[in-house]
Amino acid sequence: MTNNQTARIEWRDGAIPVSTQFDDPYFSNASGLEETRHVFLAGNDLPARLAGGFQVAELGFGTGLNMLALALIWQGPEPIRFTSFEAYPMTAPDIAKSLQSFDAAHAIAQPFLEAWAQGARSFRVGCVDVDVIIGDARDTLPAWDRHANAWFLDGFSPAKNPQLWGDALMAEVGRHTVQGGTFATYTAAGHVRQKLTATGFDVTRVSGFGRKRHMSIGTKT
Repeated sequence: MTNNQTARIEWRDGAIPVSTQFDDPYFSNASGLEETRHVFLAGNDLPARLAGGFQVAELGFGTGLNMLALALIWQGPEPIRFTSFEAYPMTAPDIAKSLQSFDAAHAIAQPFLEAWAQGARSFRVGCVDVDVIIGDARDTLPAWDRHANAWFLDGFSPAKNPQLWGDALMAEVGRHTVQGGTFATYTAAGHVRQKLTATGFDVTRVSGFGRKRHMSIGTKT
C-alpha cells in the first residue's frame, strides 16, 4: 500500500487548492487558518497544554497550514514535536501558492518551503521540530515509534477518503496516544466517532467552524 505519488490539485477561485484525487478542498473556503485554530488548536486545548517535548501528530499534512498554526502559538523555550502522515505530498510551489492566503502563516513559512523544495521531510519551523512521514498511513503509522499528546485528524472527508478513517487506522491512532492525550477533527460522522470510542477515547460532539454545525473531540481514557 506504500504510495509515493504527488498530490494532484486544481485551483478554486485562484487560491483554494482542491484535490482531484478526492474531490475535496484542502481548507475552508471561508478561512482556513481560523478553521485550523478552532478545530485543531482549540479542539485539543492548545496552547494551554503545550510544554517542551509535547508531541502533536496529524493525519493529512496537506499544505502544512496546521503545522504553521501550531508554530505561531509556541515560542519555546523548549521545542515541541510535530509528526504528520501524508500519502500525497504537495509540491513546494503549490504549497507556497496556497499559503499566500494566510499572512501570519506565510510570514513564518520560508524555512519550511525551502526545506520542502530541497526534498527534506524533517526540519524545524520556529520552535517546532517537524517530521512528515510520506506513504500510506495504514503502513506508516503502525511502524511509528512515538505516542502523541494530541492528534489533528485532518484527512479528506470520510465519504471521499474512507481509507483514512477505517477501523484499523483509528485503532492505531488510539494505540499511539498517551493516556490523557486528545484528538480533534472537523468531522462529526457517527461511524468515525464510534471507531474512536472503540479505541479508547471519550468522544464528544461540539460546535464546528463556520457553516459546519458540529465537529468531534476526544480524550484517551
